[in-house]
Amino acid sequence: MKTIKGTNGAAAQAKRMTGAEAMHACLKLEGVSVVFGYPGAAICPFYDLLDAHKLRHILVRQEQNAGHAANGYAQASGKVGVCVVTSGPGATNLITAIATAYMDSIPLVAITGQVTTGLIGSDVFQEVDITGACEPFCKYSYLITDVKDIPRVFKEAFYIARSGRPGPVLIDIPMDVQLHELDFVWPEAVQIRGYKPNVKGNSRQIKLAAEVLSQAKTPVIVAGGGVHLAGARDQLRDLAEQCGIPVANTMMGIGVLDDDNPYKLGMIGTHGTFLANNALHKADVVLLVGARVGDRAVAKPGQLASRAKIIHIDIDPAEIGKNMEAHVPIVGDAKAILEELCTRLQPIKGNYEVMCAADEKPRLRKAVEEQEKDPNFIEPRAFVRMLSQTMKPGSIITSDVGQNQIWTANAYAVKQGRLLTSGGMGTMGFGIPSAVGAKTACPEKDVVAICGDGSFQMSMNELATIMQHDIKVKIVLMNNHNLGMVRELQNKLYHKHLSQVSLAGSPDFIKLAEAFGIHGERIEHMQDAQAAIDRMLASAGPYLLECQVDPDEPTP
Repeated sequence: MKTIKGTNGAAAQAKRMTGAEAMHACLKLEGVSVVFGYPGAAICPFYDLLDAHKLRHILVRQEQNAGHAANGYAQASGKVGVCVVTSGPGATNLITAIATAYMDSIPLVAITGQVTTGLIGSDVFQEVDITGACEPFCKYSYLITDVKDIPRVFKEAFYIARSGRPGPVLIDIPMDVQLHELDFVWPEAVQIRGYKPNVKGNSRQIKLAAEVLSQAKTPVIVAGGGVHLAGARDQLRDLAEQCGIPVANTMMGIGVLDDDNPYKLGMIGTHGTFLANNALHKADVVLLVGARVGDRAVAKPGQLASRAKIIHIDIDPAEIGKNMEAHVPIVGDAKAILEELCTRLQPIKGNYEVMCAADEKPRLRKAVEEQEKDPNFIEPRAFVRMLSQTMKPGSIITSDVGQNQIWTANAYAVKQGRLLTSGGMGTMGFGIPSAVGAKTACPEKDVVAICGDGSFQMSMNELATIMQHDIKVKIVLMNNHNLGMVRELQNKLYHKHLSQVSLAGSPDFIKLAEAFGIHGERIEHMQDAQAAIDRMLASAGPYLLECQVDPDEPTP
């Protein structure tokens, strides 16, 4: 029998096997060691072989959370995350997680079972056109009807998911295809007509960008999530420090510079820092790296492009010029382009002092100074700052969506670590399952999920997953007994008419955690915060720390 080498150097024997066996062989050859999922009839042939193939499986309690966990795993590990669910409602429950990964360019392979090929299109039990449903927010999708296509499709799917601009790829496999047999041969290469991601940036454009930057007086770098995806943090830092250019970031770009780096300006946008937004307002040249210029980051991109020259680096040509005019577009891998740009640039004689003259993080400092003003509540930004300064370098914080996300984004002090959150889609319920994925990828690191009481209740069933699989994540619950962000909007824009934002009827969360076997405590005073943080981080297992927050505590 012929031995075929896989992309990770593993070997597979070309032999007769079922489609389900081929699926496991493909995952092994792609270096996959863990998947997140939820079984059902249409995917049972695959699940029947889990033990035989020694593939680690994390059983979530709802299919959407399998996708979020795979998302967190992908971001923490740098690998492609994998989730597996059944047909019909199992597949449709995964849709939000696929869209979340698509918006944030996270490499994901989602495998769904499907009804038998002869019944497709006849509206039988648990049939849904999942490839059609996900087409608008999926990088690519496959419906496999011939068992012989499994090796090719899997190899292509992983290649597409991680190459170019990363994103989710869907593989839909009917149950009978999983049972049919094939002579398994692993393809030696991927050949996809029309899909040739450009990695190396155009040298003439890079030279032009260097010329534009060298003439700038008040240049600013705006770093997005693409910097993390490209593994370009070191190159971005080198460019900023070598040339004296301050760096602002989008929400997904948090952590591109450590918190103590003097060139860090903070987050731009609606909920960003005054320092970053003020610097962007003064900029005469903006170097945009791996960011799509979303509306929460730049509300009026046309105005910015009219007063500053825009250099836009992105691996996806469709993003350049989509939301804002780019005077110097550069398509390619951010890491390679920044490396070349560094070699072409000398220190810039810009007015760095003017760019950074604003008071640093004024709202945060005010929050710290006033943290004990109201003894009945925890000040969330001061708490997050305290938490992140206590955590070890390289730790991971995952944030849910709502006020807790904004408090975390503004106050989290990065120390060689990451903040993982749902930026583009803004998906509530993301925090806990993404922390499960991140801790699975990096068991040696501290992983803390920060949630609001609304978002926590969207995924608190995953406490069972945490216990079943001994995943030692810590959870901080910011409890203001309301849908805080919506309440804040209603107060500001709807004449304080509060409609359906009270979360009265919520359980005692500490007792709930105890019912799952998870230790926890509740705090109400900032003077108790540091000791509670220390106890949580020192705990040998998972932990829930509930913080009572003022319902009227605003976001910046």
